Amino acid sequence: MRKTILALCAALLLFCIGGAGLAGETGGAVWSGGDSQTEMETKEAQSQMKMKIGETTVEVAWENNESVEALRALAKDGLTIQMSMFGGFEQVGAIGRRLPSRDTETVTASGDIVLYSSSQLVVFYGSNSWAYTRLGHITDKTPEEMRELLSKGDVIITLSVE
Repeated sequence: MRKTILALCAALLLFCIGGAGLAGETGGAVWSGGDSQTEMETKEAQSQMKMKIGETTVEVAWENNESVEALRALAKDGLTIQMSMFGGFEQVGAIGRRLPSRDTETVTASGDIVLYSSSQLVVFYGSNSWAYTRLGHITDKTPEEMRELLSKGDVIITLSVE
């Protein structure tokens, strides 16, 4: 009996270690990058949506999904979202309407941008695990810079399409 329990524990440990290696450093979904012409054109079109946190413009690698498309449509006329600190690791703000979503259990990292409950924009300066729809990731700020931008009080996020 003892050998069976030890064998099951060892198998579970190997499964967990193998799964973590496949998931990437954050333990969540790995950001995908492709080389096809269609994917490059899509990324080029997506790069037209800009984000500012307060007065700081940040570079974002936007996901290719219907949630981002809906957000981009709202941002065409400029979209300002009043964000509030929450949990010591994120800023959360109401978008003002529901967007299409496909929530999946996700582990987030500093710089991740997600949709929560179809109507809340969340930007992380820490980590959390919950069911979200991924929107993008801020690529030009370190975790320390993200903490500096987001951890000192409520902020305003502005989205625009250029």
